[in-house]
Amino acid sequence: MADLSEGSGSMTILENTSSGQVCGYTFWHLLMLDNPVRRLLQNPEKILAGHIRPGMTAIDIGCGPGDFTRVMAAMAGESGSVISVDLQKEMLEHAQGKCRNDRSLAPITWHQCRPDSLGITADADFALSFYMVHEVPDQDRLFREVFALLKPKGRYLVVEPVFHVTDAAFAATLDTAKQAGFRVAGEPSLPLSRAVLFEKAA
Repeated sequence: MADLSEGSGSMTILENTSSGQVCGYTFWHLLMLDNPVRRLLQNPEKILAGHIRPGMTAIDIGCGPGDFTRVMAAMAGESGSVISVDLQKEMLEHAQGKCRNDRSLAPITWHQCRPDSLGITADADFALSFYMVHEVPDQDRLFREVFALLKPKGRYLVVEPVFHVTDAAFAATLDTAKQAGFRVAGEPSLPLSRAVLFEKAA
């Protein structure tokens, strides 16, 4: 575990030493993920509206540059908590910088996962995977792991890019999630995306 910087709440990165990255970190990759045009088209506040209330625990799985993590922490407030997970340490460090010194945010735990496991424990109300499930080789393992991290009636929003994920592939993802125990609670309409809101049965 390495304490890398100051900031809101728990500002440490919990490291794993396993190598292997789904998508290598580069300046251009970061720019593609973290820019004003993307935030305009895929506004985190609008996408997360109604999903997180003060005091909740939320998990950002595949946090990337941290736009969703910061909004989650603002919505959960000082009485809530957020776990932000990514495979790449550089992404976690970049995301961490966005939340530094904002004392109104929920405490955030930054966790570097392994390629084969999230490696966290939680009793969460909400989880998000934005544009990352298609990069996971073992989706069954992922969904079962997320299912175990959620409270009864906890919700999991999965958003995938239309330019990478076909209708058939997304339907297969839904089937895998259902086999893990999730039920479909909604299908939000989001720009350039395929999205589904899952719920863990009580």
